[in-house]
Amino acid sequence: EVRLVESGGGLVQAGGSLTLSCTASGFTHTRYGMGWVRQAPGKRREWVSSVFSDGSTDYAGFAKGRFTASRDNSKSTAYLQMNSLEPGDTAVYYCAAASTPRIVNGEYEFDYWGQGTQVTVSS
Repeated sequence: EVRLVESGGGLVQAGGSLTLSCTASGFTHTRYGMGWVRQAPGKRREWVSSVFSDGSTDYAGFAKGRFTASRDNSKSTAYLQMNSLEPGDTAVYYCAAASTPRIVNGEYEFDYWGQGTQVTVSS
């Protein structure tokens, strides 16, 4: 059974930091790119970042310079370190996995999804 389990969400004040974790199981995660996608209330999902199987990374414009994506294959875990958080970052953050990097309609597309973890940034 494929599973992506996120953790690390919570409530933080503006300017603070959080690190999200995503533990993968049930598939050969080392061959997959691992991404983060968020969805704020009343808004569509938006891609945040990806860390690919070779360790390279890519970020949405709003995440560059504030967020850092990484992975530890020995722990089957991907991470998203978020610094300088703003109230606009409030959303459910989903971990996702893609067998190949692919962009559809301007956004990365994924094969597997986690259930999400809530991040709330207070002003």
